[in-house]
Amino acid sequence: MPDQAKPSAFSLQPEPQTAPVIKLEWLEKTIAVVSMKDRSSKNTFSRAFMDGITAVFREIASNPEARAVVVHGYDAYFCCGGSKEELLLLAQGRAKFTDFPFYDQFLRCEIPVIAAMQGHAIGAGLVFGAYADLIVLAEECLYSANFMRYGFTPGMGATCVMPKKFGAALGWEMLFSGKNYHGGELRDRGAQITVTKKADVINAALTQARDLAEKPVLALKELKRCFAESIRDELASAIRKELEMHKVTFTQPEVQKRIADLYHG
Repeated sequence: MPDQAKPSAFSLQPEPQTAPVIKLEWLEKTIAVVSMKDRSSKNTFSRAFMDGITAVFREIASNPEARAVVVHGYDAYFCCGGSKEELLLLAQGRAKFTDFPFYDQFLRCEIPVIAAMQGHAIGAGLVFGAYADLIVLAEECLYSANFMRYGFTPGMGATCVMPKKFGAALGWEMLFSGKNYHGGELRDRGAQITVTKKADVINAALTQARDLAEKPVLALKELKRCFAESIRDELASAIRKELEMHKVTFTQPEVQKRIADLYHG
């Protein structure tokens, strides 16, 4: 699992300078609230989005009083995963998902992270959220690990984190089918994740964060370290296997056509 950004042989198209799309606020000096609001890309992995996530988690790490992080999206979107440009780079063999080493930021954070998925989380966007220690979903919103719909196998550690967070049977079903699931259906299917009304998701996550903030920071960090280390080897193995599968599946001629025909964003 990559720990820091590495130079790569490609770059995304530069984006004009705009207001930050990832905003960090503090509650009671101990709870970091991260708002993801890249409206121009609907919270896909734009350059501004990825750089913003990296920057705010670096700032969180510099606060010795920080005890918990709540991450949420805007309106109907939590995170919609890879952009069309990025998917085509992968399909053309010009990049690997490990060239974007921001995606496991929630796991690498030294304190607990709560993903308040108040909106849709699609593809790699769902996997990105699943790296959080605690997850809150909205009954009404859609959650999909839709890699296979585009003709390529899952990446970003999905084959490890999805079965862990949603349960083995349901997690693998989500990966194989690529279907959309409402949060309420996932709850009814046995996903051991908090699911509530969309309007209540962020407040539910903040309630969890306030509970965590009452604990000693050293104890929180030690428990988080224990959790992260418990899956690090398994995750590293899953990522190696996913990269090998991508060498096979991304080379299929239909993949670029599926991306062009099916991608909406």
